[in-house]
Amino acid sequence: MQTTSTQIYKNHNNQENMETTLMCFFYYLFITFCYYFANSALAIESPKYTVIQSESDFQIRLYNESSWISAPSSGTNSFEQSTKIGFHRLYQYIHGANLNSSKLAITAPILTRIPSPVSSEVGYSVRMYVSPHFQGKPPQPNPELKLQLEKWKSQCIAVRKFSGYAKDDNINKEIEALVSSLNKQIDKTSEIVHDVSSYTIAQYNASFRNTERVNEVWINVSGFRTDC
Repeated sequence: MQTTSTQIYKNHNNQENMETTLMCFFYYLFITFCYYFANSALAIESPKYTVIQSESDFQIRLYNESSWISAPSSGTNSFEQSTKIGFHRLYQYIHGANLNSSKLAITAPILTRIPSPVSSEVGYSVRMYVSPHFQGKPPQPNPELKLQLEKWKSQCIAVRKFSGYAKDDNINKEIEALVSSLNKQIDKTSEIVHDVSSYTIAQYNASFRNTERVNEVWINVSGFRTDC
């Protein structure tokens, strides 16, 4: 009787050890999967650039030539609404709503161009970077989407980062902060010029991501270098 009880106890311990081992195995498998997925997400393509000047609150970047697909937006003065409407059309385009029925890789950032109050331009526009795989000749969008393919020359852009969600009630503060920083640079040298016709908000994260979000304000500039 004692032998039988001891055997049962040993079998029970062996089962517990096996369950613990399996739990550890699946836990580490899960961690490995998450690590791989996170690093794959970081591999999303973005336009290439070189930082030519870095200050405490902004950078000057020299962006290479690039191709973009643009969704002009009208009928609303809301940054958030314009971004949602424009992105929906861009999303359709990269998922096959083009004359080749091609699927394009998602890229970052999503740009929303905002006309300034002193500009004669009207309406927002939302842009997505076209992967270098299609840079030579991106597929033409379906006409009903009313999208435009754009080829950008190399250009210098002043960039200010900010966190959280980019919203109607906080983007103006970030734009004004970058303009103020640039004006201080202009006081040092009269050769620096920044575009006052429009500003751009760049968003790098999906809407469901709540932490460690990255956004930027972009303003076109010139006069920092001979090639900029």
